Amino acid sequence: MSLSSMSSVLVIRQILFAKLEDRIQQSMQLEVEEFRQLRDGNNPETGQPFGNDIAAVFDVFLSRNIPEDDEYLITIVDGQFYRASSLALPTALQPDRPLMQQWASLNQSHQGMATTPSGSILYQAAPVQHDPELPPERATGAEINVFVVAYLTAGEREEVNEAVKTVTQVSLSVLAIASLLAWLAAGKVLAPLHLLSQTARSISDANLTERIPIRGSGDIAELAITFNDMMDRLEATFKSQRQLLNDVGHELRTPITIIRGHLELMGSTPEEQQETLDIVLDELDRISRFINELMLLAKAERPDFLAPQVIDLTLFTEELFTKITTLGDRHWRLEALGTGQFVGDRQRLTEAIVNLAQNAIHHTDPSDTIALGSALRQGRIYLWVTDTGEGIAAADQQRIFERFVRGHSRHPHPEGTGLGLAIVQAIAIAHDGNVTLTSQPSQGATFTLVLPYQPPPDLPA
Repeated sequence: MSLSSMSSVLVIRQILFAKLEDRIQQSMQLEVEEFRQLRDGNNPETGQPFGNDIAAVFDVFLSRNIPEDDEYLITIVDGQFYRASSLALPTALQPDRPLMQQWASLNQSHQGMATTPSGSILYQAAPVQHDPELPPERATGAEINVFVVAYLTAGEREEVNEAVKTVTQVSLSVLAIASLLAWLAAGKVLAPLHLLSQTARSISDANLTERIPIRGSGDIAELAITFNDMMDRLEATFKSQRQLLNDVGHELRTPITIIRGHLELMGSTPEEQQETLDIVLDELDRISRFINELMLLAKAERPDFLAPQVIDLTLFTEELFTKITTLGDRHWRLEALGTGQFVGDRQRLTEAIVNLAQNAIHHTDPSDTIALGSALRQGRIYLWVTDTGEGIAAADQQRIFERFVRGHSRHPHPEGTGLGLAIVQAIAIAHDGNVTLTSQPSQGATFTLVLPYQPPPDLPA
């Protein structure tokens, strides 16, 4: 910023010098023009033309014109200094100086600048012939009279330098004050950012509870709110990951213990070895199914989880009913058939309904009824599985959709992984839908997939 300010001052200085020189040139040109008008006119004292009386022209002009400060009107008659507008000429403008001798030898108009110990002198010199009709270029050999306007620029330039000096001082003072105020303001504005940085450095995988206090409003407050929201999500994700690792470890510990125990106690007879092998393979199958279900839940968050296609709701419901009736010995019933076509992932929806049917089997007796139904109404697709089993306690109705959570049941199911309903919910969410549960103890339960209706591309919405 200081470099920019100093550069601006230097530019201003050069501009002022240029304007000063232009003003001086215009002033000198005006003096020359006024002199020429007087030379071509009549003598105001006699009313007659001046003729060849050049000295009279000079006398009248000098008596009637008051030059500016540092401006000098000089006249030369017959090659010799005649008169000037000031009796106290600067040393560089004295009659015996080279500059005066240079002007005395001019036979053509000339303007320029001379550098002297007293400073720079800008001048305009206009030769004046005895015969007004004789052009200056034909006056060679004749005595020459010259009118000169000289301007000593040292005083004006000094005033410019003083003004620039004042501007520089003011600029530096303003810059210093502005820098101080900016530093104070920046410290106040950036304080939340420093707090954000400190909070970020204090966060680790063992400490995700740090948050930034929100004060006031504005962009910094919005940044703090966004940071805190991000930390809430990260903390929830870390907790979920820890819980997942704990649950996975707990779920895998049992089959691994069973496998190790049976391998360590495996007998030497073929019958005992086959029995042990069957148990080990069964437990390995359970572990494989468990891992596959975990992978399915992980894929549910990917954008390519679904492979949508056009599904006929009636045919799809009938296919589902045919598949689930082979899962167990129950009274199966097709409760309702919806009509229409929609867009969805046939494989994922089949997996969800099969999981719901298996869940119903685990909570019912062979004498109970399990029903399947579908409907398309009010812009939504409904697919439900209902049973007449033991029902689900109110305290378990929200928990059972979480991973590794199993509801209380009088029908133990040791092969369950606690992921079935979590997978159903993930499939529904992937379709922008949800799962609803209606149940009361001893009165059965109804699980319903509620999906937004997505019409086929060739049908109106």
